[in-house]
Amino acid sequence: MAELKLRSAKECLWDCVSLGEVMIRLDPGDGRVRTARTFQVWEGGGEYNVSRGLRRCFGLRTSHVTAIVDNEVGRLLEDLMLQGGVDLSHVKWVPFDGIGRASRNGLNFVERGFGVRAAKSVSDRGHTAVSQLKAGDIDFKAIFADQGARWFHCGGIFAALSASTPQVTIEAMAAAKAAGTVISYDLNYRASLWQDIGGQARAREVNRQIAPYVDVMIGNEEDFSAALGFEVPGTDVHAAKALDPSKFRAMIAEVVKTYPNFKAVATTLRNAKTATVNDWGAVLWYDGTFFEAVQRPDLEIFDRVGGGDSFASGLIYGFLAGKTPEQAVNYGAAHGALAMTTPGDTTMATRSEVEQVMKGGGARVAR
Repeated sequence: MAELKLRSAKECLWDCVSLGEVMIRLDPGDGRVRTARTFQVWEGGGEYNVSRGLRRCFGLRTSHVTAIVDNEVGRLLEDLMLQGGVDLSHVKWVPFDGIGRASRNGLNFVERGFGVRAAKSVSDRGHTAVSQLKAGDIDFKAIFADQGARWFHCGGIFAALSASTPQVTIEAMAAAKAAGTVISYDLNYRASLWQDIGGQARAREVNRQIAPYVDVMIGNEEDFSAALGFEVPGTDVHAAKALDPSKFRAMIAEVVKTYPNFKAVATTLRNAKTATVNDWGAVLWYDGTFFEAVQRPDLEIFDRVGGGDSFASGLIYGFLAGKTPEQAVNYGAAHGALAMTTPGDTTMATRSEVEQVMKGGGARVAR
């Protein structure tokens, strides 16, 4: 098994490039979507959140590839993304037809949940500009070969948006692979995205085509089961109880036999006792060895959406910064834990805060 081989930062314009949809998130705060009268506005998207975390928390150079309709909502989205600091030079701006019949920008209504009431997300993202991207629309050779990127990140959410987005994903990964860029992919299975385009069978077909390009595969037990067809021995993937790390190890042993190109496989370990109290941890398989992050039982959650994306960005930062695999998985777990203490999809943490949590720092007032 070969270790990850990272391109030199000096030869690359970007530390990380990501590809995926970015939506307007509308948050009713302490209330519910169905009874809301006002909403807080954020931006968010599974793949974008990773690049934003790498930029805002860890200070790396990141760029995001997406498509946005050029209207007032699209410019609001741009303004939010500019605050996140991620480079937008690879955004494809799509003309507005006046009502959004041909193309539109996606919306995501999210209520945080509390106690026994689970968090809830209702997306409104049909016919979005990014879902209509086709192979050839983006010059990925220019991004990966000419400009240079050390890392490329994409995920199963983007691949599920339309019939054409899997081909765009593969096109991007092929260009990244040819340039020597490390590729990560978050399976991020969402049944609602696949239900009208072939369901779980189609999800497995698509993700099995993508998997051979991937160096670092990220996902939880349900993702590996639903999106790739690997079952965790003796585990109900739909149960609330957290995955047993030993069972994850058994599953990964089968996964890497099928996909020997995987140099690393990572998962978060979450036991949702209530919407606001979770056990939280993570496991990384790297170069034939397992590394388990510090477990955080009874972690208090303010907003769980984006916790997995922040885990991914912390993990990627660890590798890009030359940390050990054990340190990398702990950067991911600590960053994910911190991200869930604030509202919105995206992180508000700093690297020093992440490192303080990794050292076991408490929650006393910092003066």
